[in-house]
Amino acid sequence: MNIRPKHLAKTVARAVESADIAVTHALAGRRDNPAIRGAGAVSEISDQPPLIALSLAVLAGGLLLRSPGIARTGARMLAAHTLATALKTTLKRSIDRSRPDHALAHGYRLDSGSSDRHHLSSFPSGHSAGAVAIAEAIAREAPVIALPVRLLAASASIIQVPRAKHYVGDVLAGAAIGWLGARIAGVAIDAIDRRATSDS
Repeated sequence: MNIRPKHLAKTVARAVESADIAVTHALAGRRDNPAIRGAGAVSEISDQPPLIALSLAVLAGGLLLRSPGIARTGARMLAAHTLATALKTTLKRSIDRSRPDHALAHGYRLDSGSSDRHHLSSFPSGHSAGAVAIAEAIAREAPVIALPVRLLAASASIIQVPRAKHYVGDVLAGAAIGWLGARIAGVAIDAIDRRATSDS
């Protein structure tokens, strides 16, 4: 039997998507649980405005305290978050995917498109992208707290699934984007830091 690679890739992609939907919809059945609701509310700190405010506060604190390390951490956080948000936004604007809570009530949809409707902006998870970007930026500057900040980012990301805001695939994609944003920002910040050190 001769299976074409393109056909095989489509078959695998459909199987992965079906599993993603099945797992997420099963977990989303608990979205009204008080613990899930509470954890979901806390996870809103990983939304864009709070993370930008946190990054700016760390940067300003470092400048006010004349602490290059703290200021660099804030700059790294802001740069990582900005890059991750740009990558996430580009994908969101090109892919229309129903959020799980909407799909459970009105049916599932996944298409290429440019809808700006909230219920079609599931892929990728912005909370995951932002949380992971910030956690990785902090971990780079303060390795001693790398584990707890990464666990916080993971928690803020994972809770999006049972609260029916994102599919598992959305969260994984968002986390990958956050990691990539932090790595790119890190290269740039390190290069600037080396140059400033060599010039002084």
